[in-house]
Amino acid sequence: MKAIWKGYLETSLILKITVALVLGVIAGLIFGKDASVLTPLGDVLLRLLKFVILPLILFTLIVGVNQTNVSSLGRMGGKMFLYYVLTSALAIIVGIAVASLFNPGTGMTLNTDESFKVPENPGLVSVLLNIIPENIVTAFSEFNLLGIIFTALTFGIAISWLRSSEQFHELGEHVYKLAEGLNEAVLVIMKAVLQYVPIGIFAIMANTVGNQGLDTLVSLGNMVLVLYAAIAVQIGLYILFMIFFKISPGKFFKQARTPMITAFVTQSSSGTLPLTLDAAKNLGLSKSLYGFSLPLGATINMDGAAIRIAVSAVFAANVIGEPLTLTEMLVVVLIGTLASIGTAGVPGAGIVMIATVFAQLGLPMETVALLTAIDALVGMGATALNVTGDLVGTAIIDKTEKKEDRST
Repeated sequence: MKAIWKGYLETSLILKITVALVLGVIAGLIFGKDASVLTPLGDVLLRLLKFVILPLILFTLIVGVNQTNVSSLGRMGGKMFLYYVLTSALAIIVGIAVASLFNPGTGMTLNTDESFKVPENPGLVSVLLNIIPENIVTAFSEFNLLGIIFTALTFGIAISWLRSSEQFHELGEHVYKLAEGLNEAVLVIMKAVLQYVPIGIFAIMANTVGNQGLDTLVSLGNMVLVLYAAIAVQIGLYILFMIFFKISPGKFFKQARTPMITAFVTQSSSGTLPLTLDAAKNLGLSKSLYGFSLPLGATINMDGAAIRIAVSAVFAANVIGEPLTLTEMLVVVLIGTLASIGTAGVPGAGIVMIATVFAQLGLPMETVALLTAIDALVGMGATALNVTGDLVGTAIIDKTEKKEDRST
């Protein structure tokens, strides 16, 4: 038994995750809905990841802020936000282009008995207000990532000021060392959590495949295939971006594949955040950058969801026999980009975004109800792309920052 455990620990994480993924699919197909008995094992993984997210963001960001100056932080933040907006718009354009080429939904009939209640869209103003939490406790208890980022940045800058002041220098150094020590302690916990990831992935995958089944996949298979084709095109564009900025795609994906697979299975960008931060660390990216860019990206950067909006809009228009006009496609790009930011942190954000765009274009909400049948299948690919986009952006901004540092 001891030898088996030692062998498990020494096996590479990506191999364990890949095996778990395949076994999960097989178990789901064999046992069907009975695979839900494995649900608690999957819930344990999600709980463990959420357990380390808050201290990881808090201490990583505090330490990161103290390794750079405030002006550099502002510059990196501006670059990151611009990247998020541009790639979200690009993802929608890619989604429309690929979907228009294959025309998913053509020939399907709409069941008017289907109904769908549109979740409330909080809007961009509400999201911006949530950046500043009413108090620190609610920011953490309500898992308000934007509020947690704001809190960490505020305390990080305050500690940096203490360290640079003559009067409180020694006190500031003590507080910084404490944060640094706690950050290292969280990383130790993270290493232990990583060993459980394959078990959780096996359970979640088996449960997802068992509940979705082949019938759902076959009935709306064209829509699913088109969406994954668009995702593949977007990843191809990421690779071109990396080559342009002289970043090795091979080295990048060697580290990014673990959070990508985990995001695919769990369908949670924020839940995968500990693994995404770990990948950024292994890629040698600046802690002062990825400490805030990845948590921010997990909240507002949704390239996968953007592609999902575009493909869904084309699908819905084809179902009712009224393909999108060029003007309507431009509306999808504009509204979809804003919706991907305006619904940040909302449960079921993908469906909220789709409903928002459909309402703007006058597309039938019955098609949203139809799309919820494959919500898990498309959500998996979309979430994996979300996480990939966050890491690619961070790697590119990191490269530009290092170039600026060398030129000064």
